Amino acid sequence: MPDEEYPGQTLVTTDHDVIRQWADERGATPATVPGSEYDDHLGRLRLDFPGYGGENLEPVSWEEWLSTFDKRDLEFVYQEHRKQGSDSNFFRLRQREK
Repeated sequence: MPDEEYPGQTLVTTDHDVIRQWADERGATPATVPGSEYDDHLGRLRLDFPGYGGENLEPVSWEEWLSTFDKRDLEFVYQEHRKQGSDSNFFRLRQREK
């Protein structure tokens, strides 16, 4: 995993192994928002963190999640730690910068 230079730093990756490791370390699993799919493709991609209201999410496989991530040309924006030093669950997905 890329090393943060300071707690609270925002990191960006497209590396599947980094994304999975980050999620696994937090107990998060790949998911989508039910009803957001179109043309038999996954809709909004999410990660389901234990204890954070995942009953509104539909579990999907890492293969499906990462395939959709690549097809949409996304990048994973995340933090390893909050500024105070505790683990951070912050992430978002955005279009890759060209």
